[in-house]
Amino acid sequence: MANEIDFDEILSKYRSDPFDYVEVCATHTGIVRFRVGEGDAVEAPSGEWQQIPGTVLYQITRERNPKLVAARTNGVVSEIRSELEGQFVEAGEKLMIIRHPLKKKEIIENILKEVLYLFRAPERAKYYFALDVQSRIEKKGAKAVTIEAGEEVLTMSLMKRDTPIYYTGEGGVIHSVYFTPGVSVNQGDPLLGICAPEKLPLIQKIIIRVKADWDSEQGFSA
Repeated sequence: MANEIDFDEILSKYRSDPFDYVEVCATHTGIVRFRVGEGDAVEAPSGEWQQIPGTVLYQITRERNPKLVAARTNGVVSEIRSELEGQFVEAGEKLMIIRHPLKKKEIIENILKEVLYLFRAPERAKYYFALDVQSRIEKKGAKAVTIEAGEEVLTMSLMKRDTPIYYTGEGGVIHSVYFTPGVSVNQGDPLLGICAPEKLPLIQKIIIRVKADWDSEQGFSA
């Protein structure tokens, strides 16, 4: 299936619309007050340790306890559900969409997600590499580490309990790591992108092709 990918069609899509459209949903139930409007530019967290919070998007109040929610990505508010201003919303209710301009590196990662085997988070939790895998990564780098089905690859930390996570999927190298140790990952979000050995040439083709096209036509920074 991966070898049948139409690169021209995919690259044409990103040339014409090099954006991600990120839905922002209510973190919990409560009354919403928007702090931004349609067309406003917003910033993601910044600083070496992401210690500078992003732009405040909205305030949500539950039981007289207001909470400010900041942007996790940079971009422009392309859609906002202004009819919800001052209204009670349920957790998960879509509030707005942020149009995020993709960098060349992000475009490559998006395309790779169509080729790699994505190992996803079974629960919303914090994840860490298993000690053996972490040791191998430190010695050789993630892209030199091969994992197989049934191998303990991660530790899931949830409610102060650590649970070993065993890999299910095709064997291969850890090509992409999508989580940050100790930072919560939503259920179903990808944790790892695994590349079977026979797909490595295809991966290199994708990277070379995107870099060449964007360097010559778009001038996007990596």
